[in-house]
Amino acid sequence: MSQPGFTWGVATASFQIEGSTQADGRLPSIWDTFCATPGKVLGGDTGEPGCDHYRRADADLDLIADLGVDAYRLSIAWPRVMHADGTPNEAGIAFYVRLLDGMAARGVKAMVTLYHWDLPQHLEDAGGWLNRDTAYRFADYADLMSRRLAGKVHAWATLNEPWCSAFLGYGNGHHAPGLSDPKLATQAMHHLLLGHGLALAHLEANDPGAQRGIVANIGRGGTPGEGPGGGTSGSAEDLDAVRLFEMQHNDWVLQPLLQGSYPQELFDRLWPGSAPVMHDGDLAVISRPIDFLGINYYFRSTVKADGRGGFDMVERPGIERTQMGWEVHPQGLDELLVGFKARYANLPPIHITENGMASDDQVVIEADGPRVHDVQRTAYLRRHFEAIDRAIRAGVDVRGYYVWSLMDNFEWAFGYERRFGLVHVDYTTQVRTLKDSARHFRDFLHRRREG
Repeated sequence: MSQPGFTWGVATASFQIEGSTQADGRLPSIWDTFCATPGKVLGGDTGEPGCDHYRRADADLDLIADLGVDAYRLSIAWPRVMHADGTPNEAGIAFYVRLLDGMAARGVKAMVTLYHWDLPQHLEDAGGWLNRDTAYRFADYADLMSRRLAGKVHAWATLNEPWCSAFLGYGNGHHAPGLSDPKLATQAMHHLLLGHGLALAHLEANDPGAQRGIVANIGRGGTPGEGPGGGTSGSAEDLDAVRLFEMQHNDWVLQPLLQGSYPQELFDRLWPGSAPVMHDGDLAVISRPIDFLGINYYFRSTVKADGRGGFDMVERPGIERTQMGWEVHPQGLDELLVGFKARYANLPPIHITENGMASDDQVVIEADGPRVHDVQRTAYLRRHFEAIDRAIRAGVDVRGYYVWSLMDNFEWAFGYERRFGLVHVDYTTQVRTLKDSARHFRDFLHRRREG
């Protein structure tokens, strides 16, 4: 991965790190509401304090610059920058102007995600992503931010992980707003992707020098009894279950974006009668060309045929896992990327916009100061770097990689228990401590520049 122009970065998201959820006119989001609902978030945790990034941004930017990365992927909090009537919240916008100017001063490029799940609650009250109008309100938001931040952003990503917004938010209720019906999920997905397509036109018009794309989380499936190596094996029924799993996890998003159609089998077989209501021309809007595709990859899932034409998730024994219980399977990343290249003739250049792992990290005081020995994370990252290298050698156009996450933060329904960061955060004192993985990553980037 030494090719010229390859971008190395770190990533965060607004709700997970900013805190200050009521500062300077910020409106409530669906995650503020979800967190306030008993039993939805582990430990009753909320977006406060986050990492207090709203007040500590300058110090955090110094931390990013000291790591030696090329770029920082952040997200804008929609509820922070627009009032309920759609007018700008100048105080909120000013925060992001300062942030981006601070990055530029430190020589760090900005990849900005417009929507990382924190929908303003007043829009959810009007139907959220089940309401077609939300797609148009998202386009208005994209218009505002791309006008106000034009020239400061290297790359715009419209949405982060629409699969999670649609399925976890509306299909199984694990995420905000907490609804549980696949028919709702497919409609929410359609409006999310429609909002993406509508936003692209504004991004192109207002900030033509920036790259434009979207970020999708992808999943690799495997069959029970399959070994830790690459490839898939098993019964015909289980292999079909893997195919269906990957269709609903990957192609449900990528096919409309890149081919202008949905996988009909999802609506006929997995979720019968769930095809979304669409208007003429919607799919043409959704499949507008993009400059890059962001890919988030974390783990492999084991599935088997459920005997009813679908699949069930099963536990694979004896496998290395992270604190999240996720299987460590770097080979899945390059296998999926190579598969996408074969399937989608118009596959855009790829940026791995999230990859990382959670572990129960502890600060220990040693002779040279506080340390966090996260051996598993260092190995996890190295093996995924190797997977990306394999994909590039196989002809996939991968142009960047962003570690998730810069620092420990609010991990959605798991609250503050699960730690994904290169940097440890003490949520009581807000002290940041570089983990060994951060030191290794910094040294890797330094050697890359020197060599």
